[in-house]
Amino acid sequence: MQNKKNQTSVGMMIQRCHKWRQKRKQYMDQARQASDEIERERLLQAAEHYGRIVNEEQSKIDSTRDPKDKTPVDVPTETESGETTDEEENPFPEFLTNLN
Repeated sequence: MQNKKNQTSVGMMIQRCHKWRQKRKQYMDQARQASDEIERERLLQAAEHYGRIVNEEQSKIDSTRDPKDKTPVDVPTETESGETTDEEENPFPEFLTNLN
């Protein structure tokens, strides 16, 4: 019975994590389209906040799940053009990574 309860708990954590990932992506997309620097920064900070929440929740999920149930995480691979094939884009917008 405990295993069933554990699976339900992990399932709910995964759902929350997915919802927060979507929210983070939404904020990142809005930040890319924002013309006002202050609004862009606010959106990026909100996206970063959700990123931290997702990381915490994912670590809880990983520690709760049975090791034999764990599936390998898909690591985004780069194409020849240097773009990632995963839906998650670079966590830092271009204007923050190209400060040189």
